[in-house]
Amino acid sequence: MTTTDNGDSGAFKLEVVTLPVADLDRAKAFYAGLGWRLDADFALAGGRAIQFTPPGSSCSIHFAPGTEASPPGSARNLYLIVADIERARDELTSHGVEVGEIFHRTLEESGDGPAPGRATYGSLAAFSDPDGNGWLLQEVTTRLPGRIDPGVTTYTSVTGLADAMRRAAAAHGEHEQRTGEADENWPDWYAEYMASEQAGTEPPK
Repeated sequence: MTTTDNGDSGAFKLEVVTLPVADLDRAKAFYAGLGWRLDADFALAGGRAIQFTPPGSSCSIHFAPGTEASPPGSARNLYLIVADIERARDELTSHGVEVGEIFHRTLEESGDGPAPGRATYGSLAAFSDPDGNGWLLQEVTTRLPGRIDPGVTTYTSVTGLADAMRRAAAAHGEHEQRTGEADENWPDWYAEYMASEQAGTEPPK
């Protein structure tokens, strides 16, 4: 679900993050229990390569035995971006994960509960794997300007695409109310709105 106007030459795409763990099988069982996709589990150079990918993510995780330099559980503040933090939190707790209460951090304040007005980037919730590697859910609905290449529009899950279409539908309804007439070119308007939302640029009028 990607459209692009330019090639990928010169692109640097973050592919994998390595988590230090004490027990590879325990870590595997935990992340499998979250419903994350198991991509690999095979012997490699006298060790073992295990890879999982979170739903909708372009970046995966590997496990590595902890060392003195990187002890088990030392990975911190690994962000998982979600469109609806309450739904994401409920999904994790349904898998038996202990997730902290939702809190918020914005430019103006921090405190308990979702960000006022559900401000994008502002709502968070924390959880850890059995080794203590720390994850943060972060609700992002609109990207900051310049954060997304305006020539590329990507949705990495059906849910993310559906949520974007719902937001576009609501905005388009307001657009038709302003103009006082039905818009026969609504697919073009939707596409422009969804691309501008990801790129953080001015939406269509």
